[in-house]
Amino acid sequence: MKYSFRQLEVFLAAARFQNITRAAESLAMSQSAASSALKELENQFNIQLFDRVGKRLQLNELGRLYRPKVEAVLAQATELEQAFSKHSEVGALKVGATLTIGNYLAVGVMAQYMNTPTKPRVSLEVANTSTIARRVKDFELDIGLIEGELQPSELDVLPWRGDQLVIFCSPTHPLAAKKKLSDADLRNATWIMREEGSGTRQSFDRGMQGLLPDLNVLLELEHTEAIKRAVETGLGIGCLSEVALADAFNRGSLIRLEPPEHRNFERQFYFILHKQKYRSAGIDTWIGLCRALT
Repeated sequence: MKYSFRQLEVFLAAARFQNITRAAESLAMSQSAASSALKELENQFNIQLFDRVGKRLQLNELGRLYRPKVEAVLAQATELEQAFSKHSEVGALKVGATLTIGNYLAVGVMAQYMNTPTKPRVSLEVANTSTIARRVKDFELDIGLIEGELQPSELDVLPWRGDQLVIFCSPTHPLAAKKKLSDADLRNATWIMREEGSGTRQSFDRGMQGLLPDLNVLLELEHTEAIKRAVETGLGIGCLSEVALADAFNRGSLIRLEPPEHRNFERQFYFILHKQKYRSAGIDTWIGLCRALT
């Protein structure tokens, strides 16, 4: 074999950081050792994987082609090493999730996953859909759980489970006594909303087509709990995932409002993985646990 796993690790680190010094630091190597490993890899096959611009390394077309293949080789090698060490095939995972999923669903799955015999670790990053997608695309996360819709060519987007947005208000709000809202009610209400670009806002805007220019949006907030608190104080009405509102509805601190029948707020949660990502036993176990949620 003409290449070493260490050379492949240097290649991936250099692709991620676009700087050989930072790549070396991430691998606990000296800068000269990392630089030599990368040059040896290229010289052995008479190829160039990066364009050099000063101290910056920019993946060229050949480097972008080989990056997912190298990532898959190292992922399989890591799993094989775990098997040789007589560890469970279910290993550590790097998971990304959007806000609603991360706060209300993913933590429960983490507890189950980490409660297997070898106690594998899980790191969870909570961010918006575009950030999670980018980090999965760059192999910085093993799997993403998202609520927004994507069609990137590099990623597999797999349906997970259905969800529904729910319009809600405080028990003292004038709309709390109404059995069903009209479009006029929606137009005249004061709204506390998720920010533009979030998966929840994307689904809300789709369900409110035709009314969006007329809506009175008082606040746009990034955090679900902040929206719930603002609505509880009577500042306006909101629209969030039913997953995020179940406890508040049970306590009676918030009231569910029924939208007009022609307003559809159903949506889908998805798994996203890089198309070249090696599907380890850990990833398959994680997906299985997620699908088992009721």
